[in-house]
Amino acid sequence: MNRFLLPLGVFIVLVALLAVGLGLNPREVPSPLIGKPAPAFRLATLAHPEKTFTPAELRGQVWLLNVWASWCVSCREEHPVIIDYAKSGRLPPVIGLNYKDKREDALRWLARYGDPYLLSVADADGRVGIDFGVYGVPETFLIDKQGIIRFKQIGPLTPEVLEKKILPLVKELER
Repeated sequence: MNRFLLPLGVFIVLVALLAVGLGLNPREVPSPLIGKPAPAFRLATLAHPEKTFTPAELRGQVWLLNVWASWCVSCREEHPVIIDYAKSGRLPPVIGLNYKDKREDALRWLARYGDPYLLSVADADGRVGIDFGVYGVPETFLIDKQGIIRFKQIGPLTPEVLEKKILPLVKELER
C-alpha cells in the first residue's frame, strides 16, 4: 500500500504546483529594481543626436520611462494609449527609450504614429535596457521624485493598467 502512496503524493504536489503556476500573470515578473534607484545613463536624443538626456534632469518629478522600438508589434498596440493619456494631461512626463533600433526607423515611426514623449533617447546597443533589466519591449517604468523605480510594466500599457495601477501610484507619489 505504501508503494502507491508515494507516487500519488508526488502527483498531487505536481498538480498543485501546476495549478499555482497557471494562475500567475507573466506580465507581473517581479523586478529586483523596484525600490532601487533608476540606473544612471546619458544618451543622445533621437530628434537631436547632438543633445543628450540623463535621468538626473527629471529629479524632483515623477515620470515614466517607456521602452519601445519601431520593430515592436506590441509597441504599436500600446502607442495610441500613451498618446491619448499624454494628450489628456493625465500622465506625468514620458521619456521614450528607443531600444535596439535604427534612428531613421524610430523617427519615421514617430512621424507616422505620433510622438507622445517629452523626448526619446536612442539605446542602439541595448546597454541601458540591460541596466534596467528589460526582458523585451514594450516595458514601462514609473520613477519617483528621488529617482527610485516604483513600478514596472512588462508588455503594453493598457487603459486598465494605467487606471488601476500607474495613475493611482502617480497620484500618491506626487504628494
